[in-house]
Amino acid sequence: MRFHYKAQAKIGIVIEDTIEADSKDAVIQKLRDGGAIPLVVEEEKKRGIVISIPFIDNLLGGVTLEDKVVFSKNLSRMLRAGLSISRALEILKKQTSKQLFAKIIEGLITEISTGGTLSSGLEKYPKVFSPLFIAMVYAGEESGNISDNLMEISNQLDKTYRLRKKIKGAMVYPAVIVTAMLVIGILMFIFVIPTLLQTFKDFQLDLPMSTRVIIFISDTLQQHTILFFGVVVALIGGIITILRMKSMQKYIDYVVLRIPVVGTIAKELNSALATRTIASLLGSGLSMNRTITITKEVLQNTHYKASLDEGLALIEKGGQLSKAFQERLDLYPIMVGEMIEVGEETGKLVDMLKDVASFYEDEVDNKTKNLSTIIEPVLMLFIGAAVGFFAISMMSPMYSLLGNIK
Repeated sequence: MRFHYKAQAKIGIVIEDTIEADSKDAVIQKLRDGGAIPLVVEEEKKRGIVISIPFIDNLLGGVTLEDKVVFSKNLSRMLRAGLSISRALEILKKQTSKQLFAKIIEGLITEISTGGTLSSGLEKYPKVFSPLFIAMVYAGEESGNISDNLMEISNQLDKTYRLRKKIKGAMVYPAVIVTAMLVIGILMFIFVIPTLLQTFKDFQLDLPMSTRVIIFISDTLQQHTILFFGVVVALIGGIITILRMKSMQKYIDYVVLRIPVVGTIAKELNSALATRTIASLLGSGLSMNRTITITKEVLQNTHYKASLDEGLALIEKGGQLSKAFQERLDLYPIMVGEMIEVGEETGKLVDMLKDVASFYEDEVDNKTKNLSTIIEPVLMLFIGAAVGFFAISMMSPMYSLLGNIK
């Protein structure tokens, strides 16, 4: 019989594989004899035909940031334990449940088996592995510290993953409230308001402008429901298209940096990402020019990319890294440039960059925790204004109607 198992190995990673054995107890005993701790052991069931469609694989089984965190961390641990890269990748391939990621790891194994390196294999998947990831692995291969560099990558990706998760989590509450309010409003305009408005029309009351606006919206939704939703979908599609246009990116990035609260978080987040990336690459032995070039690719905001281009030009002329940050106080908090200057003067630039990154990562963490609290009063004001407008629009004609009845 064949059994599928998951077990924790001595080096701390979770291994997933299948094995031939007479019974479940025999599998458990064999794992324990090998020093592993059995987590899951079950008889393998016969599987039907598996159909793999690339589009579906990308949609449902794409390689996430969390996948890359686990991949780099486990690969680092196995290399430290003395396994070869090929053997470690074979284990990771069996461990992943995603077909797309398994195919990528298979490609890495093929690259290494044909005389290539891990970094050259990673370069074949630029949509999965960032320039930072590839550069860190390459630097580790050159210095002989690939396991340490992989662990550094894992730690940095993990920080990025946690920050993104917290920011997305902070936006869930307002998104749910706004969506619910819009859905309820549309349903009321279609099914509830027409009943009240018919009474106003029957008595031929002189309606205020706000009530006439509500009547127009209600009539439009009732008579042209499909057209309305078509326009909404087209509008959303148009906005998404505009947001994705490269020519519009710099304007969008400019607006984001100047939105109250959000702009501050964006500046601190980009400052943390820039300093953390530079520290990691310099610590791995890369030159300053190469470090700045790679860091520019890691950052998403076009204005921060441009600032690093300016910084690279300054460094090539013999200037210092700190000046590149001090001259762009519209993007970087003043402390960033000052702390980097201290690091340059004391010869501890990498350590100072890490301290700056940690400080602003903590700042972003604290601000995202309170983001929902900050947004809540704004939402309440918005909802209150909408309810108030609706109440006045409905109550004014009713008072007029009661006056006519008397």
